[in-house]
Amino acid sequence: MAALTADIRLIVGLGNPGADYVNTRHNAGFWFLDLMAAHLSLSFRHEKRFNADESRYRESGNDVYLLKPMTFMNRSGQSVGAVARYYHLQPEQILVAHDELDLAPGDNRLKQGGGHGGHNGLRDLINHLGGPGFFRIRIGIGRPGDSSLVTNYVLHRPSESDLHSIEAANQRTLEVMPHVFEGRLDKAMQALHTAAVG
Repeated sequence: MAALTADIRLIVGLGNPGADYVNTRHNAGFWFLDLMAAHLSLSFRHEKRFNADESRYRESGNDVYLLKPMTFMNRSGQSVGAVARYYHLQPEQILVAHDELDLAPGDNRLKQGGGHGGHNGLRDLINHLGGPGFFRIRIGIGRPGDSSLVTNYVLHRPSESDLHSIEAANQRTLEVMPHVFEGRLDKAMQALHTAAVG
């Protein structure tokens, strides 16, 4: 099987803006981007034309953009689509970090493509990018026992133990990012997914 490669130029974290949402599970994508920015000593500034907070740095001779849409989750694609058009980026150059109900806290996974699985942020991204070909960091948050509780669940804080697990998984994801920027998604996946199992 051919190695899974990538040329990532835009890393997006999904979440909701505002103090009411900052610590909620739905903001796990923001948490990862904040961790990455802190690691790189970067700060975000608001870009009105994209309705997003943006940062930029150089990686292997290329500009890489970090983006937190400020459109609220359900309209994330408006912001990401605008950025992709402005910088002439293809979906395959975009990596999106988002909360994932189907993975337990502490289990982060990398993948390319796939459906939205009922995630409204992903649904809007697929609509605005013209397809699901972007890469994803799926940040496990677990799911409530009853599907009718999902909305309430994602808009509330995780337990202290779950938060610790999520933060540890985000740190492990950060540690495999050099493989991502080398274009070796397969190597990044192997390292991250093996750590999750271990």
